[in-house]
Amino acid sequence: MKKDRLNVYFDPALSVELEALAARRKVSKSQIVEAALAAFLSPDGADQREAAIVRRLDRLTRAVERLERDVSIGNEAMALFVKFWLTTTPPMPDDMREAAHASGKERYDGFVEVLARRLAKGKTLTKEVSEDRLGCHTRE
Repeated sequence: MKKDRLNVYFDPALSVELEALAARRKVSKSQIVEAALAAFLSPDGADQREAAIVRRLDRLTRAVERLERDVSIGNEAMALFVKFWLTTTPPMPDDMREAAHASGKERYDGFVEVLARRLAKGKTLTKEVSEDRLGCHTRE
């Protein structure tokens, strides 16, 4: 089969990559360029690129939906806690505030420590809620 000769110019970095690929695959640079151009001009190539983009967009959409769900769970948990705390905690008498602040700081430090351990282990409220809803009762 007769082939037409075509002279083209490449960026030097691209030319180095083409040379390396041809050596690795043990084919000529012309074969690689011809295959790449055929793929680029092929109507199937556009369909394949579109399908790949659609798959990636679907994955991103699912990731955003999971993120929205996780944020909603966190927001609802915080709102329920604040509502419960505000409705059940009586006002503190002035003479007990200093001791309460010290106790609160100690409890807060403990909370941060437990939170850090859970996050290091990969335990999250979202996973716990999912496990509880599925009937799996795995705890620390």
